[in-house]
Amino acid sequence: MDLGTAPLFGLSAPVADEAVEGAPVTRSQELLTAIRGRRAAIADHEIGLLREIAEWAGEHVVAEGAEASTITERGLDTGLPVAGPGAPLISDFAVMELSALLGRSLDSGRAYVGQVVELAYRLPKTWDRVLDGRVPVWKALRIAESTRTLPADAAAFVDRQLAPIARGVSWAQIDRLVEEALVRYDPQAAEEKRTEAQETRHVDIDLDRVGFDGTAEVTATLDIADALDLEAAVARRANLLGQLGCEDSLDVRRATALGEIARHDLALDLQIVDPDTGEITRTVPGRRVELIVHLNDTGGHTADGAVGRFANTRTPISPEQVKEWMGTPGTSVLVRPVIDLNGHQPVDSYEIPDRIRRQVTLADHHCTYPYCTRPAERCDLDHNAPHAQGGPTCRCNLNPKCRGHHRYKTSGLATCRVLSPGTYLWTLPSGLYLVDPTGTYDLTPRPGTTQPSQPSEPVDPADPLDE
Repeated sequence: MDLGTAPLFGLSAPVADEAVEGAPVTRSQELLTAIRGRRAAIADHEIGLLREIAEWAGEHVVAEGAEASTITERGLDTGLPVAGPGAPLISDFAVMELSALLGRSLDSGRAYVGQVVELAYRLPKTWDRVLDGRVPVWKALRIAESTRTLPADAAAFVDRQLAPIARGVSWAQIDRLVEEALVRYDPQAAEEKRTEAQETRHVDIDLDRVGFDGTAEVTATLDIADALDLEAAVARRANLLGQLGCEDSLDVRRATALGEIARHDLALDLQIVDPDTGEITRTVPGRRVELIVHLNDTGGHTADGAVGRFANTRTPISPEQVKEWMGTPGTSVLVRPVIDLNGHQPVDSYEIPDRIRRQVTLADHHCTYPYCTRPAERCDLDHNAPHAQGGPTCRCNLNPKCRGHHRYKTSGLATCRVLSPGTYLWTLPSGLYLVDPTGTYDLTPRPGTTQPSQPSEPVDPADPLDE
C-alpha cells in the first residue's frame, strides 16, 4: 500500500512556521530555535574536542619495551595503560599536563583520556558514528568506560553489536552485552568473576559527607544469611525502643537500634589469647570521636563560638551533637587544640617531624597541583625549594603533592613557586596556573595577549621523593 504523502488517520500534516506567510513568531519559538542552534554547536564542539584529544594521544604514545616501564622512581616518565588491551600506552606526564589544561584532577584526566583512547583504538565502529554525530559523545564515553576491562576480541564484539544501535540502547542492554562478551571470549575470567562474587561484600560508612547535623550514610552488601540476621536484630530492637516509650518514627528507631548494637559490641569484655605466648588479655574497646576545635583568637570569643569539625572529614559538627556524644555512656571524646597554621618552627633535618607534618596537612587539605583533589594525608610532603639547596624543613617550604605530581615536578618539566603559605604558582609547558585555598586559576594568556614573564624555580634533579 502506497501511503504517499497523505496524512495518516485523517490528521493534518504539520506545516513549518516559515511556510505560513505572515504568521507571527513567538518569543518561545525564537528561544527554541536558539537553543537548537546552541545544542548543535555544543555537539560540534564536543566532537571536535574528542577528535583533537585522540590525535593528541597519538602524539604521546610510549612504545612498548623499556620506555613503557611502570617504575615510578623520581623523574621517570612512564607509559600509562589508560585503555584496554591492544590500545597504545600514553605518556603519564603528558596526561598530567592535559588534565591541568582541562581543569580535571589527575584521576579524572586519566579516566577521560582512557575513554577517548578506548573509543578511537578499540571501538572503531562506534568511534566513526560519534564523529558523524550519530552517537552522542557522552554516551560513547560511557560505553568506552564499560569495555576497558574486556579482552580485545570481546571489545570488538561489543563494538560490532552495539555501534548500529548505540544511540537508543539502554544501560541495562549495554551491561548485558558486555557481560555476554566476557563470557563468550574469556570464559575463565567470567568464571573467576562468578566465584569471587562473595568478595564484593562490604560495609561503607561515608564519613566524607558528614553534615552539621551529625548524620552519616551507611551502605552495605552482605551475605543473605547475615542480612537476615541483621534485619531481625534491628527490627527487634527498634520495636523494643517503641515499647519503651520512644516516640521517634520507625526509621529513626531502626537507625538508633543499629547504633546501640554497635555500642553493645564495643562494650563487650573480650578475652584474647596471644597465639605466641598463650597470655590472656582483656580489652574493652570504647567509642572515640576525635574533634579539632578551632578558636578565633580575636577578642570577645569564647568556646561557645568555636566550630567543631571532624579531623578526618573537616566538616562542622553541632555543639549539641558534641554534648550528646559526651553524655553517652562508654564514650570518650578527645578535644585537641589546633596547631598554629601560620607558625614557623623550622628544623635542620631533612626528615619531617609529626608536628610539622600535621601543620602542613591541616593548612593544605589536598595536593597543591592545579585541579588535583587528592587528600593531603595521602600525599608526599615536598620540599618546594630542595633541602640540598638550603630549603628549610618548615611549613613555609613544605606542601603536599600526590606521588604522580611530585614526580612530575621533580622531573623539571613543571615548577612550583610558593607566593605565600597556601598560594602556589605553577609553570607547566602549557602555561601558568595559580593555586590558592579558593581553587585553581588558569593564568595562561589567551591568543593575541602578551605573555608574562614566568618565574623560575630551582630544581634539584638529585632531590629524592619526600616521604
